[in-house]
This record gives sequence, structure tokens and C-alpha cells, in this order.
Amino acid sequence: MDLELKDKIIIVTGGAKGIGRGIAGVLAKEGAVPVIIGRNGADNQQAVSEIEEEGYRAFQVTAELSDPQECAKVVDTVLDTFGSIDGLVNNAGVNDGVGLEKGSYEKFMQSLHSNLIHYYLIAHHALPALKKSRGAILNIGSKTAETGQGGTSAYAAANGGRNALTREWAVELLPFGIRVNAVIVAECYTPLYEKWIQTLPNPKEKLASIVSKIPLENRMTTAEEIANMAVFLLSVRSSHTTGQLIHVDGGYVHLDRAISE
Repeated sequence: MDLELKDKIIIVTGGAKGIGRGIAGVLAKEGAVPVIIGRNGADNQQAVSEIEEEGYRAFQVTAELSDPQECAKVVDTVLDTFGSIDGLVNNAGVNDGVGLEKGSYEKFMQSLHSNLIHYYLIAHHALPALKKSRGAILNIGSKTAETGQGGTSAYAAANGGRNALTREWAVELLPFGIRVNAVIVAECYTPLYEKWIQTLPNPKEKLASIVSKIPLENRMTTAEEIANMAVFLLSVRSSHTTGQLIHVDGGYVHLDRAISE
């Protein structure tokens, strides 16, 4: 299926590693130009180089997205370079473990800036260009907004906000033909997931326990599986899909996990 993404300029925040890297790679293979945004310029450039070595195109902008001014500069740089923006993937963030009991106002607000505020700001600054292109917005979210996890109030709140903004923007942007959807992730093995699992007692046993409760095939979701859905939602092939929270999770959130026992 031709997704008709050739030469489309798509911003991917947090696109150097993990899920974002998977999305950038699939976009490139479909002929789009993923613009990877992240705070580590070396990581960004490595991802760009890997994509270019495969014969595709990519670009990167180094920015600290928790800084509101940096968000505006990102969009300006992309427009100065390419003259248009055809899509936005809001993906950057980290489950930083700011809980209720052991958190603080400062840590909570910092987490919101790292995990939610830049979703709004990048979309806000990119909106004039997206109106011109009748582009699409995709927000990457987490199951924590629906299932809870414990010890991660700020991240759960940010993901609740991502879900709400997906629905709100889908309504607000209807007149401009801009579709807005979200892909909700449950258990996907990424470098950040690896870092988290290693903080737990008996990480190997804990990982096995988690995997055993994923209904479909008792395995983790891959970054490529999330990327495939994400890229489809960015394409005109999903032309009548908007305001949806689509779970790519092997049934983890909505199916009775007792069936895996």
C-alpha cells in the first residue's frame, strides 16, 4: 500500500531512540523526511546517519523541549529549512517516577514540562504550517493514564493530558482538515524501558512476569509495530480517522490478563 508520504516533512520529537527512532525509520522508508528533535545532538545525528546509510532522507534539530523558547525555535528551524510541515509526532518524554508521596511541586512541574507542555507548544507553533498542508498530528501516549502504575503521578497526569489534548485538538482542528490521533503504548522494550526495569529488584524475573501477562503471544510490543500504526495514522490512507486513542499493546490494557495464566 502506498501511504503517499513521499517528500512529506514530519517532525518526530524524541526521534533518536526507542519508539521515536522506529517511527522515523518507517517514515523514511515511506519516502517522507523525518525531522528528529532531541536534546542530544550526537544521538540525533547518529539516527540521521543510519537512515541516510540506508538510502533515505532525514534531518535533525537539537533542542531541549522542556524549554518553551526551544520549542518555538524548533518549528522556525524546520520551516527555514524546508518551508513546510506536513505532520507532527509528539513522542518525547520519560517515565520519571515523580510520585505522590515522594514527589514535590518542583519535580511535578518539571515532569509536566518534560512530558506534556512541549506537546502543546510544538503543535501550537507548527499549527499555521499544518493548516497550509492539511497535515496530521499524532501523540504517543502511555497506558499509565488508564491503568495507573504506582509511584509515577506526574507521568500519569501528563499522559492523561495527552489523551485529552488528542480529543480536544481533533475537535478544534476539524475545520482545517487536520486529523489528530494517539497511539497508546503499554509494554514496549526500548532503551528507557531497559533502564527502568534494571531499577527494580530481580529485573529478569520482573520482566518475565510482565511479558507473561501480555495476552497476544506473551511478548513485548516492538517499536516497529508501534511505528507502523503511527505512520499509517499520519498518512492519507487513514483519511477519516481522527480523535482516536489506538492501543498497540497486544491487548494488555483492555483484555482480561487472566487468559494469559
